[in-house]
Amino acid sequence: MPKVAVVGAGTMGHGIAELFAIAGYEVALVDVAEDFLKKALQNVEWSLQKLAEKGQIKEDPRVVLSRIKTVVNDVCKAVEGAELMVEAVVENIDVKKQVFATADKCAPPEAVLATNTSSLPITEIAEAVRPERRPKVVGMHFFNPPVLMPLVEIIKGAYTSDETVKKIADYASKLGKQTVVVNKDVPGFIVNRILARVNEAACWMVARGEATIQEVDSALMYKAGLPMGAFILMDYTGIDVVCFIGDAMAKRGFKTHPCPVILEKCQQKKYGVKTGEGFYKYPAAGKFQWPEVPKSAGEKIDVVSILAPAVNEAAYLLREGIATREDIDKAVRLGLNWPKGPLEFADEFGIDAVVKALEEWRAKTGFEEYEPDPLLREMVAKGRLGKKTGEGFYTYVKAEEKKLETLIVRYEPGVAWIILNRPERLNAISPKMVEELWKVFDEIEQMDYDKVKVVVITGTGRAFSAGADVTAFMGATPVTIFKTSRKLQMLFERIESLDRPVICGLNGYTLGGGLELAMACDFRIAADTAELGQPEINLGFIPGAGGTQRLSRLIGRDRAKELIFTGDRIPAREAERLGLVNRVVPADKLEQELRAFANKLAEKPPLALAMAKYAINFGIEAPMWASMVTEAAQFGLLFSTEDVIEGVSAFLQKRKPQFKGK
Repeated sequence: MPKVAVVGAGTMGHGIAELFAIAGYEVALVDVAEDFLKKALQNVEWSLQKLAEKGQIKEDPRVVLSRIKTVVNDVCKAVEGAELMVEAVVENIDVKKQVFATADKCAPPEAVLATNTSSLPITEIAEAVRPERRPKVVGMHFFNPPVLMPLVEIIKGAYTSDETVKKIADYASKLGKQTVVVNKDVPGFIVNRILARVNEAACWMVARGEATIQEVDSALMYKAGLPMGAFILMDYTGIDVVCFIGDAMAKRGFKTHPCPVILEKCQQKKYGVKTGEGFYKYPAAGKFQWPEVPKSAGEKIDVVSILAPAVNEAAYLLREGIATREDIDKAVRLGLNWPKGPLEFADEFGIDAVVKALEEWRAKTGFEEYEPDPLLREMVAKGRLGKKTGEGFYTYVKAEEKKLETLIVRYEPGVAWIILNRPERLNAISPKMVEELWKVFDEIEQMDYDKVKVVVITGTGRAFSAGADVTAFMGATPVTIFKTSRKLQMLFERIESLDRPVICGLNGYTLGGGLELAMACDFRIAADTAELGQPEINLGFIPGAGGTQRLSRLIGRDRAKELIFTGDRIPAREAERLGLVNRVVPADKLEQELRAFANKLAEKPPLALAMAKYAINFGIEAPMWASMVTEAAQFGLLFSTEDVIEGVSAFLQKRKPQFKGK
């Protein structure tokens, strides 16, 4: 059994140890005292039990736990025979150097030594080991909690070899994590640098009297779609941690002007949730409760102004070759759960609008960190302004887009995109969303095929849809619930009877009503990070929007019973094995795969697609003889269309057909 050593059994350390144990590694977990290790094992045991209850681990939790062996205050003993060490001790450079110096002496020569630091330089840590070991020293930055958060930042120090980076990427893959590579050892790497810019802008806006804390958080959550406002997130993380990381980054060259509103909280030791008070007040120390932040509070706040400094930082990272555009956006989407990365936001806002916002910040503060990055100025000069010009950080097909209350609807040539857009509620299906979906389907059905031949449904943020919004059910009568259930069923039946193919792109949590929506689609393509399930049984009820029927038809009666009776979630790969999804693709390639498949279908004759869909969907419910007659009738009907003439002519002339749906 391969062995890994994890040094430090705190929140991050015991979570990292748990991940490796789940993946089948023998783990030596080190800390300075027996009490710390005992508490760590209790936390791991609790976490494993929860994962088992949700069906997210296949082994008995006791078997997984047995793979973790504790070692008291002896790094040398822990790393003996280990192929990898992950250090997760306190963020103190001297303590980390001591761990690495000891590990260097005792670990096998081929062992990789990684640090989970979030702010300290990898190069500086690597200098604690012998020169021949330095190429094997690397940053492996997990996010809290490690078991749940999907991202690992891999950071190259000045000495780190490409081979070491590849090895860490392989380890992360075995743990079920996605990775981004930070090519240069800059303070804060990707995620913390970008988060710092958002926190600074939010804080200075409040410090200057331009907005209240509530107004800023409201705008970030309800207008930008971030899962937490800047001040709520700082409270949740710990304002002391924010101050510590900010200070560590500043000492190593990160250009910043610490905001007095944050510093004041640190001086007062009002650290947020952990102390019961920070920017908001909480019921008790350590007890988080969502602060009241009305949606209306942020209506007058310009989110471009708050996020422009984050875009500026991302542009710097890209221009300096510190990370690719894909990795920058991926890091922020996965590490902070943003619905879009900063460069994607920039393209949406308009690069010129971002530059204007930065110039305003520079003028009113005088801070050099708000000077627009040369890359942004160059893009404006070249007219690469984002979506509105068809090219920004990314290239866009020509599209017409409109934003409804719960949906974004985008029309590209031949393809309609319906994007569920309640990221702050994990795209829970509300009565308003149902109403808007009906209207959009009505609109699409009335359109000519030359405008829309295929429909794609996906979600913003980290969920496709986590289910129906249960808050809408509170206080409802059985009759009302029955009507709600039938309304959802009829909406999903509408998808099945729509006269054009519907593809669902499962970008994250696909649970309850979200899975029922997905099952009504003709095709399901899932990101490899997606989780699927019908967890209604855990709340005391059953699927009510077709789940008991469609699931059994898709994967068989007995497997459907198992998923519905247990309420377990399953990963995308398992769903693919069961036949619940058509295929699984890397999360950062999902939109590309959806577009490619939609465009492929859009090249086919629309009327023939509609007839094939009807023959399959409706024929399966009828006796075989009736289904055969239906198929023959539709087969014959198609010979009256212009598309058949075009298809046959193109075949004979050896050219690509141009179908028009006539």
